[in-house]
Amino acid sequence: MNAHSNQPPEPTALSAHEVRKRYGDRDAVAGVSLEVRRGEFFGLLGPNGAGKTTLIEILEGLRQADSGTVSVLGHSPWPRNTGLLTRMGVQTQTSAFFVRQTAREHLVTVAGLYRTPPSAADETLAVVGLTEQRDVLVENLSGGQRQRLAIASALVHGPELIFLDEPTAALDPQARRDLWEVLRGLKSRGRTIVYTTHHLDEAEALCDRVAIMTAGRVVALDSPMELVRAAGAPSRLLVPAGRIAPDEAAALPGVDRVSEQGGSLVLETSAPGRVLQAVDAVTGLDGVLTRTATLEDVYLELTGAARAAASPTATEYQA
Repeated sequence: MNAHSNQPPEPTALSAHEVRKRYGDRDAVAGVSLEVRRGEFFGLLGPNGAGKTTLIEILEGLRQADSGTVSVLGHSPWPRNTGLLTRMGVQTQTSAFFVRQTAREHLVTVAGLYRTPPSAADETLAVVGLTEQRDVLVENLSGGQRQRLAIASALVHGPELIFLDEPTAALDPQARRDLWEVLRGLKSRGRTIVYTTHHLDEAEALCDRVAIMTAGRVVALDSPMELVRAAGAPSRLLVPAGRIAPDEAAALPGVDRVSEQGGSLVLETSAPGRVLQAVDAVTGLDGVLTRTATLEDVYLELTGAARAAASPTATEYQA
């Protein structure tokens, strides 16, 4: 869309319809269709070899699909569409840095590649929380700070659409949570974010919607909450071992399954309130923990089912 048009932007930032990509006799992407809305934080999840990276590279215009259609900000990204480069930001797992430059110098250099003024470097450092490290050499930044700088490099030219590939990989828990706040800040500024991660708790906390891929196909697409609700995954009550016998626990009203795990008796149920009352009546609730169903439960169920349905002779590939 022309930047000077008075028409409102299309509500869809990108779309893919029946996209396919084959390598030899293997389907890396096997007929994927999806849409990402403007301003949406969209997660793409799946095990290694699911086809996530191949699909993302097709959306970014780095690979050509064998068939299907792709639209990014109203345009086809292939053949390589240079007009889209300034409108997209890309952070990869192996982001390259000018390590002998300071954080600010690095961003000024990247900004210059997009003909963006140096002042954008200072603004972007503030967005990702690196203002205090502006004069630190890139090679002396911590892992978490480098991840922030990688995101800053994808943001410095003011893109409308941002692709983030495992931005919190290899970070410690505190650094991960700090980066979550940076990502939430990007969304609050109206950026559209397409996000891949293996951290299911992260996707559940950050994403408006997620697509779960396996074997080159999207097997589920909805908000994390709706996916969990629709799956009907059981809740679990963890009762300290020795408080109640397994057969007694299995006989409690509402208990569907009982197992032993990590020093606790695990009671699975679709009626946690009812089971809590029953446990309270028998042994009290001191030390009893509850665990509701999560996106991880849904993910494991879907990807496990898909793998079980696949041919046992199929060879997985990295994609």
